[in-house]
Amino acid sequence: MEKFSLKEATREDIPLITALADRVWYETYHEIHTRSQLEYMFEQMYSPEKLAKDMENGQVYFIGYQEKDPIGYVAIEQKENSLFYLQKLYVMPETQGTGAGSFLFAAVIRFIRSIHPGKCLLELNVNRKNRAIGFYQKKGMSIYKESNDYIGEGFYMNNCFMRMEL
Repeated sequence: MEKFSLKEATREDIPLITALADRVWYETYHEIHTRSQLEYMFEQMYSPEKLAKDMENGQVYFIGYQEKDPIGYVAIEQKENSLFYLQKLYVMPETQGTGAGSFLFAAVIRFIRSIHPGKCLLELNVNRKNRAIGFYQKKGMSIYKESNDYIGEGFYMNNCFMRMEL
């Protein structure tokens, strides 16, 4: 029996995604951003209206489970014919180090290959101080640029952009 399972999310799962994000978001970024920036970004990314709009505009969400307990979520978007963007990949703090992140990342790759069997690119951006950079590098992604982007309300995102060919 497999340790983890996966479910494609629907609009009915938006409250669960928001609840999971609320648990993992502050834990992931509390040492990187101020509380006010985290609250601003959370509202920009995880309001029910924003998640519904993202789904309507082509982002596909998956929720990972260990038995009946949700362990994390991912969101992937096809930007162009052969370009996919990993919008989100978050694992609950208590399941980090258990293989849950690797399971979700592998699910992203399987999903992409199921809809695009030819060569393509997977890209993402991650905060330069986020320890997940090492995780993505172990999965075969490499940094191809960095940026400091103004996101409003006096806040900036200091990101690495990563990619890998599939």
